[in-house]
Amino acid sequence: MRIVQLLFGVWVGICFLACGEKSDSFTREERERIGHLEEEGIMPLFLVTNRVDSLFLRLQAKEFGKEDVETETFRVLRSRMLATVRDSLNEGVGIAAPQVGISRQLVAVQRLDKTGEPFEFYVNPEIVYFSQDTVLGQEGCLSIPGRMGSVYRSKEIVVRYRDELSFEWRQDTVREFTARIFQHEIDHLNGILYTDYLP
Repeated sequence: MRIVQLLFGVWVGICFLACGEKSDSFTREERERIGHLEEEGIMPLFLVTNRVDSLFLRLQAKEFGKEDVETETFRVLRSRMLATVRDSLNEGVGIAAPQVGISRQLVAVQRLDKTGEPFEFYVNPEIVYFSQDTVLGQEGCLSIPGRMGSVYRSKEIVVRYRDELSFEWRQDTVREFTARIFQHEIDHLNGILYTDYLP
C-alpha cells in the first residue's frame, strides 16, 4: 500500500510539473536569458552596434497572457530589468523587454511625475491617445550607446495596459517628460527606435 501511495505521489508531482511547464508561453531560450532568482542582477543589453541584436530590436514584441505574469520567470524578468535600467554604470529612465533579449510586451518607466519617482512596470501597454500638441526633446537609448537626438513627441498621452494582478485593462493619462519615456519605450515593443524619427 505504501509503495502505491509513493508511486501515486510521484505521478501527481510529474503531472504538476508538466502542467506547470505548459501554463505559460515562455520559450526555453527566453527562460535561459531571464535566469533564476539566484541569478538576479543586470541583464546584457541588446545593442544596435551588433547586427543580430539590431535585427532582434526590430521585431514586433508578443503580448503576455495572464498565465505568464503569474510565473516566477516573469517576476525574475521584472527584477532583472529593473536592476539593468538602474545600473549605476549605465542608468536609464526606462527599459523595454526587447532591450534585454525578450521580445515581449513589458516596459519599465520611471514615473518622474509621481512622488519618489518610482519605476513602474506595464504589461501589454499601448497608447490609445496622442495629443496634437508636441514638443521637441533630447533622447538617448540604452541600446544605442554614445548617441543622443532631438525628437518630437506628444505632450500628453493615454496609456492602456494590463494590471499585473487582475489582468484587467487600466488606463493612465501621462504628460510632459514621463509621456516621452512611455512613447520611447512602447516604440521598442513595435520595433521602432528613436533614431527612426531623426532627419
